[in-house]
Amino acid sequence: MNDDDRTPKRPASDVAFTPAVKAIQERLGSRHGYARMEQERGWGRTITDDVAAFIAERDSFYLGTASADGQPYIQHRGGKRGFLKVIDEHTLAFADFAGNRQYISMGNLSENDRAYIFLMDYPNRRRIKIWGRAEFVEGDADLLARLVDDGYDARPERAFVFHVEAWDVNCPQHITPRYTVEELAAQSLGELEPEEEPALGLGPSSCACDQVALESLLHGAAFGRVDLEDAPHVALEMAASAILGDEGLGDG
Repeated sequence: MNDDDRTPKRPASDVAFTPAVKAIQERLGSRHGYARMEQERGWGRTITDDVAAFIAERDSFYLGTASADGQPYIQHRGGKRGFLKVIDEHTLAFADFAGNRQYISMGNLSENDRAYIFLMDYPNRRRIKIWGRAEFVEGDADLLARLVDDGYDARPERAFVFHVEAWDVNCPQHITPRYTVEELAAQSLGELEPEEEPALGLGPSSCACDQVALESLLHGAAFGRVDLEDAPHVALEMAASAILGDEGLGDG
């Protein structure tokens, strides 16, 4: 066994929860709850079947990159439903088609390979955030052939490959449901129904922050990130943290 094997693995959430972020969480009263989350199950590191199914239903997402000096850039990416492919549990990819030829994302990744994918499911008010590192791959015809969807009217130029380091889900708070033309047509015909998510079995007699905590847990459970057996305890702890700060929380 080498030294690396004996070194405790850092929580996946450390990709976002930097020391500065944790200091603010501590000051504003949420660090205890997130520390408990890190010790128990924490954020995902690999693409699960549920996350893969979620990705396969998306026809767009937002891609975040930054230049070497930290100048951020957000780009909308769209295509046929499922154009973002799951290559394996650590890798996502899509075909990069000819566009406006600004190449901002491509330039950013050439000097800073950190990247971020933000996927939205507006009808069901769900979102998944994925952190990792990314690259553009040119000259790999076999890879590109795996990524191009039949019948899509665009010219592929290269492959975009995203190496997953962490992912998390968010609660549905403040997400306004939005529907595509196809979804509205299906809804008018009674063919579109909201996806069901696991029930916690807790009553609705909660304040607003309780509701946000519970909805966040529901979304985490839907993607296997939260164990529902622990959900009531965790939900109450999150609610207490929101009301009282860490001083109002115990270990029981």
